[in-house]
Amino acid sequence: MSKRTGTKVQKNRTDDEFIMLPTVDFCFKELMRNEKVRKGIIAALLGVRPEEIKETRLLPTILRKEYEDDKYGILDVRVEMHDGTQIDFEMQVAEFDFWKKRIVFYLSKMVTDQIHKGDDYDKIQKCIHVSILDFVHFPEDNRCYRKITFCDTKTGEIYTDIMEIHVLELGKLPPEDQNEEGIIRWMRFLNAKSRKELKEMAKQDEYFGEAYEELDRLSADEKKRLEYETRLKYK
Repeated sequence: MSKRTGTKVQKNRTDDEFIMLPTVDFCFKELMRNEKVRKGIIAALLGVRPEEIKETRLLPTILRKEYEDDKYGILDVRVEMHDGTQIDFEMQVAEFDFWKKRIVFYLSKMVTDQIHKGDDYDKIQKCIHVSILDFVHFPEDNRCYRKITFCDTKTGEIYTDIMEIHVLELGKLPPEDQNEEGIIRWMRFLNAKSRKELKEMAKQDEYFGEAYEELDRLSADEKKRLEYETRLKYK
């Protein structure tokens, strides 16, 4: 076999193994266009069965500016559920200064984006922010997942859940446990580093299977692969 032929075989083998990884924001946004995948992730996040998530739809990711001098809010993925709840998903790999303040800014804009002059406050629907981070955000402990809301600092009683924050720190994932909760399993899927890992997880249930198939379809699309690889250069 000539060197040229050998190179071609190696290239094809590499192409067969290639798959987009969800931690690249371009890939994550494309993956979340699949409604079944959205339902699987949201159900795990809310601790319900996927069948209970009746409908989801993608919303514009640029938040409305009330005044000319207002700062734009541009979200990664913005989803509305059947009950009006809105969820903002942000995939962030590189450490970002003032991330906590950015979260609060995005959440606040999502709330104010819902009402206009003359509207009653009861029009406001619940807003959830989800940070999926590949850097350590809370260095004081090893918890990889936490849920944050408004509560009484003494009693822990929830004041309101109209704004809610979920923080997923992929780098803190513990050793795999067969009894782990759904959101941890989704964190493992999103954090996978190879086709082999993703394919193994795809066997666990139909939602992981759908996510794997979607990644496979995206990876076979030459135009999307070029966009993905361009995004990788600027990570």
